[in-house]
Amino acid sequence: MAEYDWKERIPCGAVRAEHDGTEVSLMGWVDAVRDHGNLIFIHLRDVSGLVQVVFAPGLPGAGYEAASRLSVESVVKVTGLVKSRDPSTRNPHLRTGDIEVFARSLTVLSPSAPLPFHISEKAMVFGEEVESNPEKVDEDLRLQYRYLDLRRPSVQEMFIKRHRIIKMIRDFFDERGFLEIETPILTKSTPEGARDYLVPSRVHRGKFYALPQSPQIFKQLFMMGGMDRYFQIARCFRDEDLRPNRQPEFTQLDVEASFIDEEFIYQLMETLMVRIFTLGAVELVPPFPRLTYAEAMEKYGTDRPDLRFGMAFSDVSGILRETGYSVIRSILAGGGKVKGFCVRGRSRELSKNLLQNEYAMKIVPAMGAGGLTWMKVEGGELRSNVVQFFSPGEKRAIIEEFGAGEGDVIMLIADSSPQLVNRVLGDLRLHVARRLLLIDPGAFRPVWITDFPLFEYKDRRLASQHHPFTMPDRTDFDPFDLEDLLSLGSRAYDLVMNGEELGGGSLRIHRMDVQDKVFQALGLGRGEVEAKFGFFLNALRYGTPPHGGIAVGMDRLVAMILGAGSIRDVIAFPKNRSAFCPLTEAPSAVGEAQLSELGLDITGPGNTRPKKAPGEAGKSADPAAGLELISSSDVLHLAELARLTLGDDEVSALKNDLNPILEYVETLRKLDTAGVKPSGPATAAENVWREDVPGNTGDPEGILENAPDREDSYFKVPRILEG
Repeated sequence: MAEYDWKERIPCGAVRAEHDGTEVSLMGWVDAVRDHGNLIFIHLRDVSGLVQVVFAPGLPGAGYEAASRLSVESVVKVTGLVKSRDPSTRNPHLRTGDIEVFARSLTVLSPSAPLPFHISEKAMVFGEEVESNPEKVDEDLRLQYRYLDLRRPSVQEMFIKRHRIIKMIRDFFDERGFLEIETPILTKSTPEGARDYLVPSRVHRGKFYALPQSPQIFKQLFMMGGMDRYFQIARCFRDEDLRPNRQPEFTQLDVEASFIDEEFIYQLMETLMVRIFTLGAVELVPPFPRLTYAEAMEKYGTDRPDLRFGMAFSDVSGILRETGYSVIRSILAGGGKVKGFCVRGRSRELSKNLLQNEYAMKIVPAMGAGGLTWMKVEGGELRSNVVQFFSPGEKRAIIEEFGAGEGDVIMLIADSSPQLVNRVLGDLRLHVARRLLLIDPGAFRPVWITDFPLFEYKDRRLASQHHPFTMPDRTDFDPFDLEDLLSLGSRAYDLVMNGEELGGGSLRIHRMDVQDKVFQALGLGRGEVEAKFGFFLNALRYGTPPHGGIAVGMDRLVAMILGAGSIRDVIAFPKNRSAFCPLTEAPSAVGEAQLSELGLDITGPGNTRPKKAPGEAGKSADPAAGLELISSSDVLHLAELARLTLGDDEVSALKNDLNPILEYVETLRKLDTAGVKPSGPATAAENVWREDVPGNTGDPEGILENAPDREDSYFKVPRILEG
């Protein structure tokens, strides 16, 4: 006979006062145990909630003794009688706190070993302290035992709500005539911005599938196939450099529709966002504001502006063009900019010492600017260590430009590069807002960013700002005129919330002649285009409707709706910050037999290369094979250790400079030096250092005469480390 009958089971969290006097059968995990000597209390937990069970002496089948030996997280079956609690013993923090179950039988279905960390999140008695605190448990340990971490009611609640959000999304699109259709996971490698994860083929030896970075091409093919409206909750994979809130595999809401324009997407997604944010008790009000890419960069220094606080930038270059402050005047004469923002009413928190010695001399230079010009409004006048260089008219104009009042602080950045001014001001704006607690964590401020540039110029070549299938804002461009190409806008848009990009999309190119010109502009030859996109371009020739769409990162969206600290909190089995899974220990090495089947050979720890064909056996190996090169994440890690802030261009430049050096050193290491005699110095060794006589300092004054600073009879140098 079975140990239990699932048909009799009632969920632990479903027991209520209306069950008073009835017998129930419960199954779940022992959340906590309290032995009062003559009575034993346990909290029994399943995904529906907790209920208190009472064990009294004399329980049939040694049930009381078995209860006294229960270990937490053991799986048990309990039958018992539901009784209402005395009002003085009710637990208001439990949905079942008005009742308790007096056990009549206990069956241990599966005992638990000692736990690596505490799991219970509910006190058995009102007012008790609960030991469980996930923040105090090492994240890798939690991920290693993720199946235990998933038992926490707070974690389970995240996934219950994630399920409801996704169900609401599916219902929403179904109501509007969208079809959910799956796209391939094993597909062709195409350049979409990040690196692909490659999957070697056993059948097609030496060839590879790629895991999709997005369903982009396939969803456009659906439009060419006449499906009209498509959506998918899609799994995507990107081999990106690591960042705190990214995962190598993620879930994406993918949407595409035919015969539409941007307004269709804006209205569709705003309606969806208003609906699903209600699950997090957040009220969004449409229509969402819109900023062009150029406006966002000029006002906030980023295309992902956080609008939960003010401090938009103002340009005072015109006001100060003829200023007596020579530093600013020379920057403006060279085509530079002077811009800044106003911090309202915070002159006390932003003291002169803080502004000058910390922000002007440390924080802003670390962000990449030469320095900071700051001013306070006190007594209706500007006060700082530089205002004496400004004329009365310039000072009045500055106050008017910023709308500055008593107690306000104005921060200015001046530089010959307008792009650097915007970037540093954007970083500084966020730094000040976080430091002064100006950001309301309960506020949600969506905004559409529109009219992105079609192309960007980086690493000495032209690249697509989004992807090469984005419709330009005009089609009469010259694909060989760099200046004309960089002036092109696109019909692309991003949905941004609280400084995070939730999703992005565009209208797509539906004309073959325009697509050809974009590929020409990107420097892709006909052969390369055919090899990478031949099947797609062939489909484009057979009549393509105007179409467009958007993709939204589901993990980031769910985390924001539910107020999670990281996207890892809303992913069932996430990788850690190193893209490693502590639970399964993936990625891991595989056996030689499996590699041989795939035509691959090991060349170093964790590295593979195509196995040589029989005719290639005599060829010399690549001297750099198996060398682990420096990645962008390595550069960022070293910069963090050195307390440096690096821009994306600087990271890329350092990586490009260092890897050739490593490759060259590797070639030297592999040189065959057998039989080569070591060379010695051409001249005899000679000590060239000064031979000091202990206790004899010679002429102390002569030695110290060029010291910039001295302390007693010592040469004083700046501290390297401060406690």
